[in-house]
Amino acid sequence: MLFERASEPLSFLFLMIDDMSMMSLASAIEPLRAANRLLGREAFRWSLCSIDGAPVLASSNIPFPARPFATALDDAHALFICGGLRVSPMREKPYLAALRRAAYKGLMIGALSTASYLLARAGLLDGYRATIHWENRLAFEEDFPNVTTTGTLFEIDRKRLTCSGGTAAMDLMLHIIGERYGRNLARAVANQFHHERIRDSNENQQGGRLQQMAALPLPTQKVVRMMQRNIETPMNVEDMAEQAGVSARQLERQFRQHLGMTPTRYYISLRIEHARELLLYTEQPIFQIALASGFSSASHFSRWFREFYRVSATKLREQAKRLQSPTSTS
Repeated sequence: MLFERASEPLSFLFLMIDDMSMMSLASAIEPLRAANRLLGREAFRWSLCSIDGAPVLASSNIPFPARPFATALDDAHALFICGGLRVSPMREKPYLAALRRAAYKGLMIGALSTASYLLARAGLLDGYRATIHWENRLAFEEDFPNVTTTGTLFEIDRKRLTCSGGTAAMDLMLHIIGERYGRNLARAVANQFHHERIRDSNENQQGGRLQQMAALPLPTQKVVRMMQRNIETPMNVEDMAEQAGVSARQLERQFRQHLGMTPTRYYISLRIEHARELLLYTEQPIFQIALASGFSSASHFSRWFREFYRVSATKLREQAKRLQSPTSTS
């Protein structure tokens, strides 16, 4: 059981990062507040901190007051780092040091949304199961092959807790509440927020292309999965059709009817989407990203990238870096 030996109140420390997701933070804290109210005592305690104690501006431009990390850590049972936009490599160092310090103290360490990146960058997820928001999963897997990345809403593996963000943070906290005080209390807390069903750690995220899959004919589903597994070395459409048990012509009809494009174009869209995630969430050179996305030449990659996103790969990366800059006002 998590926090089995910890006495009340169970104390959570949330390390905030500029441009963090306010939804993830609120979804993590509000169940704790509701549990305290229903129990009639302070069973849970929480505190907000930043590296230096300065206020943190969320992605919604709302400022949050904070305690200095160094002093706030002393009475915490668990540290959660709150993600949003990616932290640029130049600004990562103090966060990585903070996470390693918390790990050295033996705390439970969690990450909300894209903060799984920082946990992995600190070397604290090697050999662990972890999850991250579906938009970031491909790039995350590329960067951290020693992490077993899943597509679940949240993961709990020993002293590491990762969450895909948004309302999934509520399900993670409801799990902790239910394990500590029983499922009846967890359901009562969920009802406070009209959260009709508590989702468990085995449930997959339902974002992006996953939502399309259930409605597709079985042969099309099989081919899409083959495409997803073979991004760097693309397969021949005819070979995939044969493996799915249909002719290439049947497959094309299914793709046009259900996905609005040919199998070839859909495959390219998957590869370009993969390239976009690598551009935004890794530091790999663009020519390496092109190769990792199955393009044999930079010019071929550039042409398709611009067609799908109406901007060059170089320009997109520059725009992302400006957003990550501490001097950015956007």
